[in-house]
Amino acid sequence: MHIVDGALSNPVVIAGAVAAVGGIALGLRSLTLERIPAAGVLSASFFVASLIHVPIGPSSVHLILNGLAGLLLGFAAFPALFVGLLLQAVFFGFGGLTVLGVNTVNIALPAVLAWMVFGRLIGRGSPVQGAIWGGVGGAFAIAATTGMVAVSLAMSGDEFLPAAKLVFFAHVPVMAIEAVLTGFAILLARKVKPELFVKGLPA
Repeated sequence: MHIVDGALSNPVVIAGAVAAVGGIALGLRSLTLERIPAAGVLSASFFVASLIHVPIGPSSVHLILNGLAGLLLGFAAFPALFVGLLLQAVFFGFGGLTVLGVNTVNIALPAVLAWMVFGRLIGRGSPVQGAIWGGVGGAFAIAATTGMVAVSLAMSGDEFLPAAKLVFFAHVPVMAIEAVLTGFAILLARKVKPELFVKGLPA
C-alpha cells in the first residue's frame, strides 16, 4: 500500500503533504494523555503488520490494520499512523519521504472515515454485534485506502492506470483478512477495555 518515491506527480505530492499536515494537527488536538498508550500500541501494530509486504508495481500489498486504529482512536489515528509510516520509510525504505504525506492521507483518512461511519455502532449492543461492525469497518478502511491509492496513481498519469487497477484488486483478499482480524480485536477490546472506544463525532 506504500507508494514509492518518484511514482507521483509533484501536484499530487504537494497536495498530499498539505492534507497530511492538516490531519495530523487535528489528530494531535484529540490525542489526550489517556489515549496515548492506545495510540502507541496501534502505531506499533501497524508498523509490524506492514513489514511483510509484496511489491505490486509502484505500490505493495500487506496488512495495514488502519481500520482498527481509526475505530479506537478517531482523528488521533492520523499521528499514530504517520509515526509508523515515517519509521518504515527511514529504517526500511518502505514508500519514501517525499510521498510520506500522500501515504499518510491514503492510510489515515480511511481510518478516520471508518470511525465516523462505524464508531458509534461498535460501542452499541453486545460485544459480538460490535465485533461484526468492527469487521465491516476494517474491510471498509482497506477498500477506501486501495481506492485512494488508485486515485493517487491515476492522477499522476495515464501510464499508472493499469497499476492502479492492480492495486485495488490485489487487496480484495486483504480486505477479508483485515475484517476478521479487526472484528476479533474489537470483540476483545469490548470485553476487557470498553473505554477505548471513541463514541461520537467531534463537535
